[in-house]
Amino acid sequence: MPSLRDYRDRIKSVKSTRKITSAMKMVAASKLRKAQEQAEASQPYALTMAAMLARVAKNVVISPASSKLLAGTGSDQKHLLVVVTADRGLCGGFNGNLVKEVRARAVALKAEGKEVSFVCVGRKGRDLLRRSYGGQIMHDFAGIFGSGKIEFVDADKVSTFVLEKFEAGAFDVCTLVYNEFVSVLVQKPTAQQLIPFKLPEGEGAEEASAESAGPLSPYDFEPEEDKILNALLPRNLGIQIYRAMLDSAAGEQAARMTAMDNATRNAGEMINNLSLQYNRARQAYITKELIEIISGAEAL
Repeated sequence: MPSLRDYRDRIKSVKSTRKITSAMKMVAASKLRKAQEQAEASQPYALTMAAMLARVAKNVVISPASSKLLAGTGSDQKHLLVVVTADRGLCGGFNGNLVKEVRARAVALKAEGKEVSFVCVGRKGRDLLRRSYGGQIMHDFAGIFGSGKIEFVDADKVSTFVLEKFEAGAFDVCTLVYNEFVSVLVQKPTAQQLIPFKLPEGEGAEEASAESAGPLSPYDFEPEEDKILNALLPRNLGIQIYRAMLDSAAGEQAARMTAMDNATRNAGEMINNLSLQYNRARQAYITKELIEIISGAEAL
């Protein structure tokens, strides 16, 4: 049975932990507001751009001269998964659930005889995938989310690397996997095909599908449509990756705030239970001493 000192030390330790988790919850809440505003501000532009490209692409006849970002390479044997996670942990199942989704997708692709490689944006995704797919990680971008505000230049580095590898023939299909920020309590693992261009799934896909499924309209291109698409498709790649990074940053803070709130409550419950056990042990100790005193007095 633990001694009274053991109980006191344990209660002191849990109280210190509760202070830390409470402080982390407050820090995450303050960062969440800015990250959420930034993520919500990026969504209309990203969704509208995808919808516009879907409508324009539907009115363009794909030919051998068309951009590979639109027409593809003619094969789907090599798949690249761009995985966006956080740089730090202590945010519940935010990173683990996404990596679980990525592994399931990789297993499904391999079962079909496809080759799978990864580009990791965020340190946690790299560390978790390295255990099973260390030799298939093409590159990782760690430390982006630890710098505070996410800038488009960070997403541009990722999109530039992906485009260079695509031009080199390293993969045929590129899919972006990230945690979509639905609300403070919900971050949904989402997969969006980027190469060849495909209408993204998720919020706004219905509106974009309705627009792209509308009647064909005559378009006059100046300059030629190939030049326009060659300029817009790479930019769309960067925009979609940027939106995913912003969603991930907001989702990380929301998940951390929720996890730290639960940890703080659990610490409070543990302190109450330990205090109850301490009081019972102290009462038993006092009772034992009284019995010994009374027994000694009677023996005299």
